[in-house]
Amino acid sequence: MIQQMRRNGFILAAFALAATTLVLIAQWLTQDRIDAQQRQELQSTLNLLIPPAQYNNDLYADCTLVQAPEALGLERAQPVYRARYNGEPVALALRTTAPDGYSGNIHLLVAVNNESQVKGVRVLQHRETPGLGDKIEARRSDWILGFDNRRVSGENDSRWEVRRDGGIFDQFSGATITPRAVVNAVQRTVLYADNNREELFSAASSCTEQTPETPGHPADDGEIP
Repeated sequence: MIQQMRRNGFILAAFALAATTLVLIAQWLTQDRIDAQQRQELQSTLNLLIPPAQYNNDLYADCTLVQAPEALGLERAQPVYRARYNGEPVALALRTTAPDGYSGNIHLLVAVNNESQVKGVRVLQHRETPGLGDKIEARRSDWILGFDNRRVSGENDSRWEVRRDGGIFDQFSGATITPRAVVNAVQRTVLYADNNREELFSAASSCTEQTPETPGHPADDGEIP
């Protein structure tokens, strides 16, 4: 009986080891392709926010990592992409995070030009509720386009709130927490870009080991009305 149990245990362990090895080999063989795909997706999003006709540098490579948790939402450094035309600054695209989404972090890309104008915002990854909070995605609704060409006059700019709080941005029926978190994160990010523009453009490129996040699949976690 004991020998039989040992034999079964050995067989199970052998299967587990073989399966783990196959997964690791598959990951190793496809990692370059995955990295290229992620880079292409991020470059496409960058080009949506800052049209290629407006810059002539390598936007993906002209990137610096900055650590500004209060403004950009995470303790770890976040990438900032710099658009230039013939070496002159044009716009910044900052990775930022709303840490207070209904279901956790909402990762965003926010573009701000040299006139302090928001050139666009896109959601890179989130876990908000399908049918409610996921309307922050451009493929679900045009709500995220409401940031285009807006400016922030300061931390106390009362326009930068959802309508329920007295601002100009719509909330979603049954899901106020999510748009409120995004509005606050975009406001903080724009102010950070405005206040640190010169420093951000002059910093050395340092995004050599970045792993861009792709749009996530919202979790069905039931947002409260």
